[in-house]
Amino acid sequence: MLYSGAAFFITTLKAQSNIYVTCAPKISGILAKEIQELGYQVSSTLPKGVLLKGDLEVCMNLNLHLRTANKVLLEIEHFRAENADQFYDAARKIRWERFISDESYISIDSFVRNDSIQDNRFANLRLKDAVVDRLQEILGARPNSGPDKTGTCIYIHWVQDDCTLYFDTSGETIAKHGYRKNPGKAPLQETLAAALLLESRWNPALPLVNPMCGSGTLAIEAALIATRTAPGLFRENFGFMHLLTFEPTKWQKLVDEAIRQKEPYSGRIYASDIDRNAVRISQENASSAGMAEFIDFETCDFRSIQLPTEPGVVIMNPEYGERLGEEQKLLQIYKEIGDFFKKRCQGYWGYVFTGNMNLAKSIGLKTKRRVEFFNGRIDCRLLEYELYSGSKKP
Repeated sequence: MLYSGAAFFITTLKAQSNIYVTCAPKISGILAKEIQELGYQVSSTLPKGVLLKGDLEVCMNLNLHLRTANKVLLEIEHFRAENADQFYDAARKIRWERFISDESYISIDSFVRNDSIQDNRFANLRLKDAVVDRLQEILGARPNSGPDKTGTCIYIHWVQDDCTLYFDTSGETIAKHGYRKNPGKAPLQETLAAALLLESRWNPALPLVNPMCGSGTLAIEAALIATRTAPGLFRENFGFMHLLTFEPTKWQKLVDEAIRQKEPYSGRIYASDIDRNAVRISQENASSAGMAEFIDFETCDFRSIQLPTEPGVVIMNPEYGERLGEEQKLLQIYKEIGDFFKKRCQGYWGYVFTGNMNLAKSIGLKTKRRVEFFNGRIDCRLLEYELYSGSKKP
């Protein structure tokens, strides 16, 4: 079916359009819970995202609050196209002039699996032509276009003859929460760190201990969760801001409400690393996020970190030994993590996030759960340990 374009688009954008929130693999269940906690009904949970219904204001709120999302895509139009010519014709019928000005800057991204398209860039080019040709005809001028995600962003999802166009209301991915000025060495993505915490048994009433803190992402994300600080507050530019239907007053109202929802936090987060430079970077990032007052940083070996008297959650993200010869060197580290858990963390819930299950065997403790995640393309596990004193058997 080929929709007529204008009437369908205008009606759905003002009322209820399809919204597709994308995320990394294995995180969509956590993302769905986040969306539900914001008060929205989830239509479907997919391997790399979540579907719901809503309008541009819903998209703005999702961009502001979600911790585990990559993109918030608002459906423009759905149609059938067997080839590039049919695609161009259908796209040109859309009334782009209601949403994009002749002074806009447009960028286009895509996922295309169509036999007539050998290179995604060709599909992007055909959509760009359809948009600017339409605006040239109606407005008498053509907007600029390019790869930067700083203006109006459009996304194509085209599989065989089934095509959906979206406004990418995020622009630059919201997986980057914006506070990390210095990523440090092999940083953990902010969305993944948030997902690990939300999947664990930690809550703000419990102390959180994060040895091997690296650039501090786990500790900082925990502080953001504990204080209910919306990650979108660190961003100044989103894709939705460049649509003609964007209402700044509505956005400011959402921002003001997010600021009012922030909560005081009386708990503590403990982060350490043996690398003095890593601790310095962590402190800088925590200050940038406004979370430094909630985190106690310490330069030390993980085995000598100062633990709070009240048990809570301890979470570690050791190296995986990705390069040849590294795994053997890390065997002892993983064994000592097991000893640290067993001797010093009694009463805690312990977590190790790793992409190397051979090394994980050296921890020597029985896991309560093994939760699958991906760190980039690396298949990883969040290993959960119930750390009790002596034998659990009576």
